[in-house]
Amino acid sequence: MDLVFGLDRYSIKHGINDMMTLDQALDAATALSPEQRDMLTDILVKRRVEERRKELAKSASDSIRAMEKGILRPQTADEVIEDLRAGLEVSVDE
Repeated sequence: MDLVFGLDRYSIKHGINDMMTLDQALDAATALSPEQRDMLTDILVKRRVEERRKELAKSASDSIRAMEKGILRPQTADEVIEDLRAGLEVSVDE
């Protein structure tokens, strides 16, 4: 059976999800050659960077919509710093 990190090609094609534990994934990665492990590391890092970019883009988009709806208002850097300091003072006093 041709396995791709716990999923055979049939399962991938038909959407059947055999979840692999972290230990199993580490064991599978350890079985790879050093060059393949380097490639895997590069792929995982690039995928995580792309995920983070998408998260930031969604957050920015949500913030813009909230501002357009009047939920958020524009603030200067000084106002933001003042709000942060006020929040810290409240947390310390509690």
